[in-house]
Parts: sequence; structure tokens; C-alpha cells
Amino acid sequence: MSQSRQYSTFYLDKLLFGVESLKIQEVMRFLELTAVPLAPSAVSGLMNLRGQIVIALDLRHRLRLPARPEGVTPMCVVVRGDDGAVSLLVDDIGDVVEVEDATFEPPPETLRRELRSVIVGVHKLERQLMHVLDADRVCEIADLMDREPAG
Repeated sequence: MSQSRQYSTFYLDKLLFGVESLKIQEVMRFLELTAVPLAPSAVSGLMNLRGQIVIALDLRHRLRLPARPEGVTPMCVVVRGDDGAVSLLVDDIGDVVEVEDATFEPPPETLRRELRSVIVGVHKLERQLMHVLDADRVCEIADLMDREPAG
């Protein structure tokens, strides 16, 4: 008997991503950010979330996707990672979907290395592929520091 899991979904550059719902703290509109000098370029800043200071990562930048179009305000998906809460800046919020473990497949070989490094696999939904994001891996700030060019 196959088990099912729930994923909170969101979009980046028309691609559908999902994070296990248990990892999601909340989903909300964009909040004002405070810049962090000398931070990796994927770190958009810090936000004050009801007294909790949370790092905001631009997921488009983190995954090496094209920049968000001018004038488009991102949404925030706050995930609980190994190092605390992190806000992922995404293009748009999707639905909560429930999928059977039997529909899970490894990441396609055609994905770029940056995506493959944070995708644990995919689920084929009715109309599109949902890329399952490893929330802990995508939020690792130390990993971002290693990928920045020296300068």
C-alpha cells in the first residue's frame, strides 16, 4: 500500500516546486528587507517576522534561474531548516497537493547541476511535473558561501 505526502507548492520561472508541508512555517506576502553587507548574492536580506529575524533567499538566484522581471514582487515561503527559519522568495504560490509515494521519481538527468543539487526528485502531476525541493539543502548558507566567486 502506497503512502501519500502533502507538499506546499510554488512557482519559479513557470516551474512548479514543492516542499513537504511539514517543513513550511508560513506563506505570506513580501516584507521589507534589510540588506546584509558581504552576504552571498542569493541572500536578499533580513526580514523581521513578528520579532523573529529571518534570512530571505532569492530562490531564482540560488537556483541560477533568470532574474525576476522588473516590477514583479515575490512571495515568501518561510521554511524551517536545520539552522532555523528561512524565507524563500518565490514568484507565486501554488496549492497544497497530496501525492502518492508511488509517483515519485529521481530527478531527471536533463536538470542543470544547480537544480539537481537541491531537488530530491519529481512527481508527475496531471498537468505538470512537481520538483520536490530539499528544504534543508536549499537553505544552507555555508553552501552559498562556497559557490560565490572570490572577489
